[in-house]
Amino acid sequence: MYQKYKNAELVKPGGLDLKDRLVGVQRVTKVTKGGRAFGFSAIVVVGDEAGVVGHGLGKSKDVATAIAKAVEDAKKNLVRIPIVKGTLPHEQKGKYGGARVNIIPAAPGTGVIAGGAVRTVLEAVGVHDVLSKSQGSSNPHNVVKATFDALLQLRDARAVARERGISLEKVYKG
Repeated sequence: MYQKYKNAELVKPGGLDLKDRLVGVQRVTKVTKGGRAFGFSAIVVVGDEAGVVGHGLGKSKDVATAIAKAVEDAKKNLVRIPIVKGTLPHEQKGKYGGARVNIIPAAPGTGVIAGGAVRTVLEAVGVHDVLSKSQGSSNPHNVVKATFDALLQLRDARAVARERGISLEKVYKG
């Protein structure tokens, strides 16, 4: 799922204190010759609020099982996101489908300035100070995936130093 991100570190759910957050539940309809068959689709974000987060989709005939399936799916797709002093290492843009998300690090005390699905993802990651702007499509599925696109492109200074084969001091001082 995260193959295109070279610095995406996959995490196993064992031993983590994961909290699940419901992003949205949609009632979906399948029209058959016998009438309408109603079902539910739920999108959930799980995270330990310390840099590990994942998202999942569950579908079922009733809401509770759809949410349970979504949580199970989310636990299979956990990734580690670099967090520096409660905020992000740098500004980043993400996109998925028609959704565009811009996340910007903020000074301590700012809080999570984000709306809807972006806020849910950022709170699950454990970011405390961040500014964000969501543009284009407001479809929660695509907004969550666009936010993950932005988060997975983040790199902290240690990762940059390791990739370039230079010291951490040289990354900062040039």
